[in-house]
Amino acid sequence: MKFSLLTILIVTAQILYGQSPLLIPSTISGSTIELNLQNGTYEFYNGKVTTTMGANGDILGPTLLLNQGDFVNFTINNQLSETTTIHWHGLHVSAENDGGPHTTIAAGAAWNPSFTILDKAATYWYHPHLHEKTNEHVSKGIAGLIIITDDEEAALALPRTYGVDDFPMVMQTKDFDANYQIVAPSNADDVAMVNATIDPYLDAPAQVIRIRLLNGSSQRVFNVGLSNDQAFYQIASDGGLLATPNQTTRLLLSPGERAEILVNFTGEEGSTVYLKSYASELPNGIYGATNPGNNASMTLDGYNPNPLNGADFNLLQFNVVAQTASPITSIPTTLAVVTPIEESTSNKTRTLTFSPATMGMDQLNGDFLINDVSFDMDVINISVPFENVEIWELTNQSAIAHPFHIHDVQFYVLSRNGNTPPASEQGRKDVVFVKPQETVRFITVFETFTDSPVPYMYHCHLLTHEDRGMMGQFTVNTPLAVADNYLLHTANIYPNPTTGTINLNLEEQIDPNNIKIYDQTGKELKQFGLKFLNGQVQIYGLPKGLFVLKIQTKDVFISKKIIVE
Repeated sequence: MKFSLLTILIVTAQILYGQSPLLIPSTISGSTIELNLQNGTYEFYNGKVTTTMGANGDILGPTLLLNQGDFVNFTINNQLSETTTIHWHGLHVSAENDGGPHTTIAAGAAWNPSFTILDKAATYWYHPHLHEKTNEHVSKGIAGLIIITDDEEAALALPRTYGVDDFPMVMQTKDFDANYQIVAPSNADDVAMVNATIDPYLDAPAQVIRIRLLNGSSQRVFNVGLSNDQAFYQIASDGGLLATPNQTTRLLLSPGERAEILVNFTGEEGSTVYLKSYASELPNGIYGATNPGNNASMTLDGYNPNPLNGADFNLLQFNVVAQTASPITSIPTTLAVVTPIEESTSNKTRTLTFSPATMGMDQLNGDFLINDVSFDMDVINISVPFENVEIWELTNQSAIAHPFHIHDVQFYVLSRNGNTPPASEQGRKDVVFVKPQETVRFITVFETFTDSPVPYMYHCHLLTHEDRGMMGQFTVNTPLAVADNYLLHTANIYPNPTTGTINLNLEEQIDPNNIKIYDQTGKELKQFGLKFLNGQVQIYGLPKGLFVLKIQTKDVFISKKIIVE
C-alpha cells in the first residue's frame, strides 16, 4: 500500500505526536572542510525508523559558511555503499571541481576539490549529481546549503545571526511507503517538510527575520506566502542580492531555485503565522497544480489523488516571540549594485527546445528531450568560446513546466514570451522556470575557466526528468585548445604564416559574417578589419602573433591556427 493512500493516518499521527521544532542544520566554516557522505536512519515520525542518507549526519548536511575570496580545500568522503558525486549548485568553479556526473566518488573513496570562492553573497547548495541516481540520493537526504558573504552584503543592516534571526529552510516533499521508507522515484510525494521536519514550528522573534528558502524537492513547485497575506520582501535570488527589495505576498520557487526573504514580525509578539504553499493558485502544466499537464486530460502516474496537488498547505508555523537583544526592525530600501549584461554585447544566440520524447496524451509519463536528443555521457552538445557573451533562448514545447539549470555561470533573464521578467527574476539566476509553450531568454558570460577535459551540465531540475536524460553538456574552450580541425571537409588555407591575406580553397559557400578571428585568450577580435572577397580573407591592422581563424558554414566547422608576421 502506498503512503499516499494513508493520508488520514498521517494526519492522525501528526495530531498524536504534535508539532516538532524546526531542525536547524549545523554549520561548517574555514579554509578546510570535510564532508562525510553516509547512510543513516531518521525518525520523520515518532517511533518509525526510515533509512536515509546524509552528510556528516543521518539527514541533510551542514550549512557551509564561506566568504567571497577565500580559498577552500574540501575533502568529500564517500562512506555510502555506492558511487555518488557532490555538485556545488550555483557556484562558479572549474568543471573538474563542479562535481557533475563525470566526477564520481566510488564507495569508500574520497574527492578533494579546492577552489577560490568567486561568487557574490547569496544562498547556494550542494547535492549529489550521479547520472540516473540524483533523485534517489537527494530524496534520501543528501542536500545542504551554502551561505556566501561579501563586503557589499556585510555593509547592509540585515539579520545574519544563523538560527536566531537568519534561518535556513530546505523545502521538500517526499513519498513514504507503508513501512515509512522513502520511495524514489515517485509522483506520489504527499508529505511536505522543511529541513526534514514534518509539521514544524519555529519560534521567531518579533522583528525582521531573514529566511533562506531552497526548493530542494525532486519535482514539486512551491508558491510561497504567509497565512495572513502579510507582505514580505525578497532580497536575493539564486546568485546574489537584488538591487532593491521585492515586496510581494507570493513567491514561486521551482526545484533548485533559492530566494532570501525578509519578514517583519515587529509588533506581532504572541501571534501565530504559517508559511504556506498556495498551490491552488498554480495554473495547469506545473508539478504541484491540480493538473500537471497544461491539458487537463493528461495524467501522470501516481500524481492523484494527493492532498497537496492544487491545494493550499502549511509548510511551517511561526510562533512570534520576544525580540532579541539587538533586533533589526526595518527593511532596507536599497541592497546591491546589480549590473545586467547588455543584450547588445552578445556574441551568440543559442536555441534550446524542450519536447516530449513521445507526443500525445501520455507524454507526461515518458522522457523529455533538449533539442531532440537525450543525454549521452560521451557527447559534448555545445562548445562555448571562452569569454563569449551568449543569449540562450529556451522554448518549452511540452505540456509540463521545466526548471532549467546551467552549471558554471549565473545569468540574467531577459524576457518571458517577449515581456520583461518579474521583479523576483531581475537578479542573478542559475535556474529559470519555463512553463508550457513559453519562451524564456537569458544572457550570460562564460569566463574564468576553460579547457577542462570534464564538461559542465545543463538540464531540467525536475530530478526525475534529469535522471531520465533531459540533460546536455558543454565545454568552454579557447580556440588554441582545439586542434586544427576540418570536420567533414578538406580545406586548403594558405599562406601560413601570413602578412594579412589568407587564401581559402573551400568547396562550401561562405558567409563573411561566419569568419572570425580570435586571440590566444580565446577572445574574438572585432576591432580589426576583416574582408572576404574572391576566396581571400584580408585582415587589416592585426598585430604580429598567433591567432585562430574560425569558419562556420552550413555543414562544416573549421578552426585553424595562423601566424601573422
